[in-house]
Amino acid sequence: MRLENFFWWTLEDIAARDDLTVNRLLGRLYDESRTEGHDLDNFASFLRVCCGRFLALQVNGFVPTENTKTMSSLDAESILLREQEIYRDQRSRWEKAAHHAA
Repeated sequence: MRLENFFWWTLEDIAARDDLTVNRLLGRLYDESRTEGHDLDNFASFLRVCCGRFLALQVNGFVPTENTKTMSSLDAESILLREQEIYRDQRSRWEKAAHHAA
């Protein structure tokens, strides 16, 4: 599978947080992707999205930037709800701006 180095480095960071090898992390993500019914024909694209979401969650303060907590110890459900709230608020602001511009 081909990914840019930036994404491999991000995957290494994610894997290291739970003492996983990158290969083990990829196996888990592949299984999760299959369970959720994602298109596995472009798994590399799925991984890029995973990396982007991970970094966005760090920027928004939902995932620590320092490697002090394991990923598995984080409250994923709460994080996902807060992430949805942020995107809903952003979308609302964009729609209002587009409405005022029209």
